[in-house]
Amino acid sequence: MITTDLAPGSPCWLDLGAPDVPAAAAFYGAVLGWEYESMGEGEDMEGGMFRKDGKIVAGLGKLTEEGARPAWMIYYTVTDADASTQAVERAGGTVRVAPRDLDDWGRMAHYSDPLGGQFAVWQPGKNSGFELADEPGSLSWTELYTSDAAAAKEFYGRVFDWRFSDMELPGGGGTYILITPAGLPEERMQGGLMQLPEENLALADGRPYWHPVFNVADCDAAVAKVTENGGSVQMGPEDAEGVGRLAVCLDPSNADFVVLTPSQS
Repeated sequence: MITTDLAPGSPCWLDLGAPDVPAAAAFYGAVLGWEYESMGEGEDMEGGMFRKDGKIVAGLGKLTEEGARPAWMIYYTVTDADASTQAVERAGGTVRVAPRDLDDWGRMAHYSDPLGGQFAVWQPGKNSGFELADEPGSLSWTELYTSDAAAAKEFYGRVFDWRFSDMELPGGGGTYILITPAGLPEERMQGGLMQLPEENLALADGRPYWHPVFNVADCDAAVAKVTENGGSVQMGPEDAEGVGRLAVCLDPSNADFVVLTPSQS
């Protein structure tokens, strides 16, 4: 589970780079019940925050990087963004955005893993990250699709000191690798990674990619909202034993995410 205590190595923030900010705000408002709060003035709406029940859950900004695809960026809490940058470089990753301060809110940096999977870190200042997690309309899991699971475990283990455990998927579906932050118990598992052939990673031109899993009260109802509002469904809805009912979705700009109604324990 993901919580808002935001321990080192755990997800603490996510934001969406979208080509059309107002359209993205409307889509996620319809699907996840989010309210959008623009940080700009007038009708330009180049960026802002999403809230659920008054609590901040994610950010939204204009996609400006040339050649980049619309996608969610997941940030992980660190105590020292500069030290994390050095760890990324030692482990063979790439610095995409060097550590920088965002006023007194905190310090951030963006990276790519050795195979091209993109992620970010956040060193908290007066802002620690999202205010709601593991509840309907908020982040409940993170997931990496990669063509080399062993390399991913080596890299992210060195950068974040994550612990990994294997889970065999039913029906010979392969091995799913569970991620737990260092020093935290198993119930604090926060995500997973799975090896897929490069041809199954076409969304990112064969490169690995992270995506968020959002908790929803009713997976089928959320999927209906996805398609009604111009998105599409890559897989599901389907039941996953011991996990819940889930669907892999794309928003109208092809940014990927998962909606999940967890099993009742």
